[in-house]
Amino acid sequence: MAKRVILGLSGGVDSSVAAVLLKEQGYEVIGLFMKNWDETDEAGVCTAEEDARDAIKVASQLQIPFYTVNFEKEYWDRVFQYFLKEYKNGRTPNPDVMCNQEIKFSAFLEYALQLDCDYIAMGHYAQVEERSGRYYLLRGTDRNKDQSYFLSRIGQTALAKSLFPIGHLTKKEVREIARKYELETAGKKDSTGVCFIGERNFNRFLDQFLKPNPGEMKDVGGHIVGRHTGLIHYTLGQRKGIGLGGVGSGEPWFVAGKDLEQNVLYVAQGENHPSLFSASLIGTDMSWILEEEPVFPFKCTAKFRYRQSDIPVTVNKEGDKIKIIYDKPVKAVTPGQAAALYQGEVCLGSCLIESTTALDKTYDFLH
Repeated sequence: MAKRVILGLSGGVDSSVAAVLLKEQGYEVIGLFMKNWDETDEAGVCTAEEDARDAIKVASQLQIPFYTVNFEKEYWDRVFQYFLKEYKNGRTPNPDVMCNQEIKFSAFLEYALQLDCDYIAMGHYAQVEERSGRYYLLRGTDRNKDQSYFLSRIGQTALAKSLFPIGHLTKKEVREIARKYELETAGKKDSTGVCFIGERNFNRFLDQFLKPNPGEMKDVGGHIVGRHTGLIHYTLGQRKGIGLGGVGSGEPWFVAGKDLEQNVLYVAQGENHPSLFSASLIGTDMSWILEEEPVFPFKCTAKFRYRQSDIPVTVNKEGDKIKIIYDKPVKAVTPGQAAALYQGEVCLGSCLIESTTALDKTYDFLH
């Protein structure tokens, strides 16, 4: 009997081509559309409905069964509440990392197993490799699209049941396959932004759930240079939207830190200002993909945000936390984001950035 695969069919070209490849490999494929969020965008369009219609068309074209499952409550409880809490605490969370951990490779997996599937599959640019009964997460072949960063908190139970059919392909090759099969989604543009916000104004969306509290904006020397619209509207290293224009030397200004107690936003002028750089970080909630700790300390590379180049680091343990020391100073390492660790092509897992260590002790108060 053919192995049964439940595919997360999102209505995009990647999952559509994943369905093609699974069918070619002889799997019994069932398409499942996840509805995680229920709201229209600023134009009154529900993008989830559009995506669902595209997913239905692809399933019909490929003659595979199609179902929809509603995870709105799970998403609200496990991802969105976490998202709001992190912003309230002055951090910048990555909901896509948490969505993979809590929804796609947890709630979705549980649901799929109830349907007696052998595997789940997603249209992610990543790869799984089994070695002596252990499952390793590898980067996708297309380095520009590699999504292992977003999957860095997935454990053995999920990886053992997961297939990434397009992980060995480039985006260009995926588009070519979609055109060859004349799929409905062949020319559909990639979605951008956070899944539940999409193309909308981010601050306006956030203000619906968290009350912005305007306050003083100071330079890192403590001088008032303006006012901010609410600390939730800013992230470390941010350049656009600060509103200081040509004040001072005329160089651009960057967000350097936040003081939640005093409701002060600190900014620094010049893209190489020392206050923007850190030497190390402390991470919490470390999730090892092999679900066992390595021997500390060890050297590897790290990514502190998606599409960042690999950074050589040394990793050690401090109590129940992880300390990551960079070989060279790094700019705008942001609390709330995931710090994913790599040994070559293999993703080891990730922690959540709690704090950073200032490169220049003068700016300890910002970290």
